[in-house]
Amino acid sequence: MDVPKYKTALIVGAGEGLSASLARLFAREGIRVALAARGIEKLGALCSETGAKAFACNATDADEVERLFGLVEREIGTPDLVVYNASGRARGAFVELVPSDVAQAIAVSAFGGFLVAQQAVKRMLPSKRGAILFTGASASVKGYAQSAPFAMGKFALRGLAQSMARELSPQGIHVAHFVIDGGIRSAARTETPDRPDSMLDPDAIAASYWSVLQQPRSAWTWELELRPWVEKF
Repeated sequence: MDVPKYKTALIVGAGEGLSASLARLFAREGIRVALAARGIEKLGALCSETGAKAFACNATDADEVERLFGLVEREIGTPDLVVYNASGRARGAFVELVPSDVAQAIAVSAFGGFLVAQQAVKRMLPSKRGAILFTGASASVKGYAQSAPFAMGKFALRGLAQSMARELSPQGIHVAHFVIDGGIRSAARTETPDRPDSMLDPDAIAASYWSVLQQPRSAWTWELELRPWVEKF
Protein backbone atom coordinates (compact mmCIF):
# COMPACT_ATOMS: atom_id res chain seq x y z
CA MET A 1 0.00 0.00 0.00
CA ASP A 2 1.16 3.52 -0.78
CA VAL A 3 1.38 5.33 2.58
CA PRO A 4 1.72 9.13 2.19
CA LYS A 5 4.94 10.85 3.23
CA TYR A 6 4.93 14.47 4.36
CA LYS A 7 7.85 16.88 4.52
CA THR A 8 6.53 20.24 5.76
CA ALA A 9 3.60 20.88 8.10
CA LEU A 10 1.89 24.18 8.82
CA ILE A 11 -0.34 24.44 11.90
CA VAL A 12 -2.53 27.55 11.92
CA GLY A 13 -4.06 28.65 15.21
CA ALA A 14 -1.14 27.16 17.13
CA GLY A 15 -0.96 27.21 20.90
CA GLU A 16 -0.86 24.82 23.82
CA GLY A 17 -2.84 21.60 23.85
CA LEU A 18 -3.66 19.88 20.57
CA SER A 19 -1.46 22.10 18.39
CA ALA A 20 1.52 21.42 20.62
CA SER A 21 0.85 17.67 20.59
CA LEU A 22 0.65 17.73 16.79
CA ALA A 23 3.86 19.74 16.51
CA ARG A 24 5.72 17.26 18.71
CA LEU A 25 4.37 14.27 16.79
CA PHE A 26 5.19 15.74 13.39
CA ALA A 27 8.69 16.66 14.52
CA ARG A 28 9.28 13.11 15.82
CA GLU A 29 8.26 11.83 12.39
CA GLY A 30 10.92 13.98 10.74
CA ILE A 31 8.53 16.60 9.37
CA ARG A 32 9.55 20.26 9.33
CA VAL A 33 7.00 22.27 11.32
CA ALA A 34 5.74 25.83 10.95
CA LEU A 35 3.43 27.33 13.57
CA ALA A 36 1.16 30.29 12.86
CA ALA A 37 -0.82 32.34 15.36
CA ARG A 38 -1.93 35.91 15.85
CA GLY A 39 0.50 36.22 18.76
CA ILE A 40 3.62 34.05 18.66
CA GLU A 41 5.25 35.08 21.95
CA LYS A 42 3.71 32.04 23.66
CA LEU A 43 5.24 29.63 21.13
CA GLY A 44 8.89 30.06 22.07
CA ALA A 45 9.20 26.98 24.27
CA LEU A 46 7.41 24.77 21.76
CA CYS A 47 9.65 25.99 18.97
CA SER A 48 12.74 25.22 21.04
CA GLU A 49 11.42 21.75 21.85
CA THR A 50 10.39 20.76 18.32
CA GLY A 51 12.61 22.86 16.07
CA ALA A 52 9.51 24.54 14.68
CA LYS A 53 9.48 28.10 13.39
CA ALA A 54 6.70 30.51 14.39
CA PHE A 55 5.01 33.04 12.11
CA ALA A 56 2.59 35.79 13.12
CA CYS A 57 -0.61 35.79 11.07
CA ASN A 58 -4.22 36.89 11.32
CA ALA A 59 -5.96 34.00 9.58
CA THR A 60 -8.99 36.14 8.70
CA ASP A 61 -6.90 38.51 6.54
CA ALA A 62 -6.39 37.23 2.99
CA ASP A 63 -3.19 39.25 2.44
CA GLU A 64 -1.65 38.02 5.69
CA VAL A 65 -2.48 34.40 4.89
CA GLU A 66 -0.93 34.68 1.43
CA ARG A 67 2.13 36.29 2.99
CA LEU A 68 2.31 33.49 5.59
CA PHE A 69 2.51 30.80 2.92
CA GLY A 70 5.15 32.75 1.06
CA LEU A 71 7.29 33.06 4.18
CA VAL A 72 6.91 29.39 5.09
CA GLU A 73 7.88 28.39 1.56
CA ARG A 74 11.01 30.52 1.62
CA GLU A 75 12.14 29.71 5.14
CA ILE A 76 11.10 26.08 5.60
CA GLY A 77 9.51 24.59 2.50
CA THR A 78 6.17 24.36 0.71
CA PRO A 79 3.62 22.89 3.14
CA ASP A 80 2.23 19.54 2.04
CA LEU A 81 0.39 19.09 5.36
CA VAL A 82 -1.78 21.90 6.73
CA VAL A 83 -3.82 21.87 9.94
CA TYR A 84 -6.38 24.56 10.73
CA ASN A 85 -6.96 24.77 14.50
CA ALA A 86 -8.20 28.34 14.95
CA SER A 87 -11.62 29.00 16.50
CA GLY A 88 -13.62 32.07 17.42
CA ARG A 89 -16.28 32.38 20.13
CA ALA A 90 -18.88 34.90 21.21
CA ARG A 91 -21.07 33.75 24.10
CA GLY A 92 -24.27 35.14 25.50
CA ALA A 93 -28.04 35.25 25.28
CA PHE A 94 -29.05 35.37 21.63
CA VAL A 95 -30.71 38.81 21.78
CA GLU A 96 -27.67 40.27 23.56
CA LEU A 97 -25.01 39.12 21.07
CA VAL A 98 -23.04 41.95 19.48
CA PRO A 99 -23.14 41.61 15.66
CA SER A 100 -19.49 42.60 15.21
CA ASP A 101 -18.42 39.97 17.75
CA VAL A 102 -20.49 37.34 15.94
CA ALA A 103 -18.96 38.28 12.59
CA GLN A 104 -15.46 38.00 14.05
CA ALA A 105 -16.18 34.60 15.62
CA ILE A 106 -17.45 33.21 12.33
CA ALA A 107 -14.52 34.73 10.47
CA VAL A 108 -11.97 33.00 12.71
CA SER A 109 -13.71 29.61 12.81
CA ALA A 110 -14.72 29.37 9.15
CA PHE A 111 -13.53 32.13 6.81
CA GLY A 112 -9.97 31.79 8.04
CA GLY A 113 -10.19 28.07 7.31
CA PHE A 114 -11.20 28.87 3.74
CA LEU A 115 -8.35 31.35 3.27
CA VAL A 116 -5.73 28.96 4.64
CA ALA A 117 -7.09 26.00 2.68
CA GLN A 118 -7.21 27.94 -0.57
CA GLN A 119 -3.54 28.91 -0.32
CA ALA A 120 -2.66 25.32 0.59
CA VAL A 121 -4.60 23.81 -2.31
CA LYS A 122 -3.00 26.17 -4.83
CA ARG A 123 0.36 24.70 -3.84
CA MET A 124 -0.77 21.06 -3.61
CA LEU A 125 -2.62 20.75 -6.92
CA PRO A 126 0.45 20.84 -9.21
CA SER A 127 1.89 17.74 -7.49
CA LYS A 128 -1.55 16.21 -6.83
CA ARG A 129 -0.64 15.35 -3.24
CA GLY A 130 -1.02 16.78 0.25
CA ALA A 131 -3.35 16.82 3.23
CA ILE A 132 -5.50 19.49 4.84
CA LEU A 133 -7.00 18.82 8.28
CA PHE A 134 -9.67 20.90 10.01
CA THR A 135 -10.30 20.80 13.76
CA GLY A 136 -14.01 20.88 14.55
CA ALA A 137 -15.91 20.59 17.82
CA SER A 138 -19.15 19.37 19.35
CA ALA A 139 -20.61 22.54 17.86
CA SER A 140 -19.80 21.24 14.37
CA VAL A 141 -22.85 18.99 14.58
CA LYS A 142 -24.99 20.37 17.42
CA GLY A 143 -25.65 23.95 18.46
CA TYR A 144 -25.76 24.80 22.15
CA ALA A 145 -27.74 27.47 23.96
CA GLN A 146 -25.99 30.84 24.22
CA SER A 147 -23.31 29.65 21.80
CA ALA A 148 -24.85 30.31 18.39
CA PRO A 149 -21.79 32.07 16.88
CA PHE A 150 -19.52 29.12 17.66
CA ALA A 151 -21.99 26.68 16.11
CA MET A 152 -22.40 28.90 13.04
CA GLY A 153 -18.65 28.97 12.50
CA LYS A 154 -18.06 25.29 13.15
CA PHE A 155 -21.01 24.17 11.01
CA ALA A 156 -19.57 26.28 8.20
CA LEU A 157 -16.09 24.80 8.65
CA ARG A 158 -17.54 21.29 8.44
CA GLY A 159 -19.37 22.20 5.24
CA LEU A 160 -16.16 23.61 3.81
CA ALA A 161 -14.29 20.39 4.60
CA GLN A 162 -16.99 18.20 3.10
CA SER A 163 -17.15 20.22 -0.12
CA MET A 164 -13.36 20.27 -0.42
CA ALA A 165 -13.09 16.52 0.18
CA ARG A 166 -15.54 15.77 -2.62
CA GLU A 167 -13.78 18.09 -5.05
CA LEU A 168 -10.14 17.49 -4.15
CA SER A 169 -9.88 13.83 -3.15
CA PRO A 170 -9.99 12.78 -6.82
CA GLN A 171 -7.08 15.17 -7.36
CA GLY A 172 -4.89 13.55 -4.72
CA ILE A 173 -5.48 15.92 -1.79
CA HIS A 174 -6.69 14.33 1.44
CA VAL A 175 -9.14 16.62 3.27
CA ALA A 176 -10.37 15.55 6.70
CA HIS A 177 -12.49 17.13 9.43
CA PHE A 178 -12.25 16.11 13.10
CA VAL A 179 -15.20 16.50 15.46
CA ILE A 180 -13.60 16.97 18.88
CA ASP A 181 -16.68 16.22 20.98
CA GLY A 182 -15.54 17.01 24.51
CA GLY A 183 -13.13 18.99 26.63
CA ILE A 184 -9.39 18.68 25.98
CA ARG A 185 -7.17 17.99 28.98
CA SER A 186 -4.55 20.59 29.84
CA ALA A 187 -2.38 21.62 32.77
CA ALA A 188 -5.12 24.01 33.87
CA ARG A 189 -8.00 21.67 33.08
CA THR A 190 -7.93 18.11 34.39
CA GLU A 191 -10.42 15.42 35.41
CA THR A 192 -11.55 14.79 38.96
CA PRO A 193 -10.35 11.49 40.46
CA ASP A 194 -13.83 9.95 40.24
CA ARG A 195 -14.04 10.60 36.45
CA PRO A 196 -10.84 9.22 34.88
CA ASP A 197 -10.42 9.75 31.14
CA SER A 198 -13.47 12.01 31.03
CA MET A 199 -11.46 14.53 29.03
CA LEU A 200 -9.68 14.09 25.72
CA ASP A 201 -5.91 13.64 25.93
CA PRO A 202 -4.32 15.97 23.32
CA ASP A 203 -1.63 13.40 22.56
CA ALA A 204 -4.33 10.80 21.89
CA ILE A 205 -6.13 13.21 19.55
CA ALA A 206 -2.88 13.88 17.72
CA ALA A 207 -2.35 10.13 17.31
CA SER A 208 -5.77 9.89 15.64
CA TYR A 209 -4.86 12.73 13.27
CA TRP A 210 -1.68 10.87 12.38
CA SER A 211 -3.60 7.63 11.79
CA VAL A 212 -5.82 9.41 9.27
CA LEU A 213 -2.77 10.91 7.58
CA GLN A 214 -1.32 7.42 7.12
CA GLN A 215 -4.35 6.09 5.25
CA PRO A 216 -3.76 4.86 1.70
CA ARG A 217 -5.81 6.75 -0.86
CA SER A 218 -8.04 3.72 -1.51
CA ALA A 219 -9.56 4.10 1.96
CA TRP A 220 -9.48 7.77 2.98
CA THR A 221 -11.52 9.15 5.87
CA TRP A 222 -13.09 12.57 5.36
CA GLU A 223 -14.40 12.88 8.94
CA LEU A 224 -13.53 11.40 12.32
CA GLU A 225 -15.41 11.96 15.57
CA LEU A 226 -13.55 11.71 18.89
CA ARG A 227 -15.17 11.81 22.31
CA PRO A 228 -14.52 10.67 25.90
CA TRP A 229 -16.90 8.23 27.49
CA VAL A 230 -18.87 10.93 29.33
CA GLU A 231 -20.12 12.63 26.17
CA LYS A 232 -23.57 11.76 24.84
CA PHE A 233 -24.13 11.09 21.16
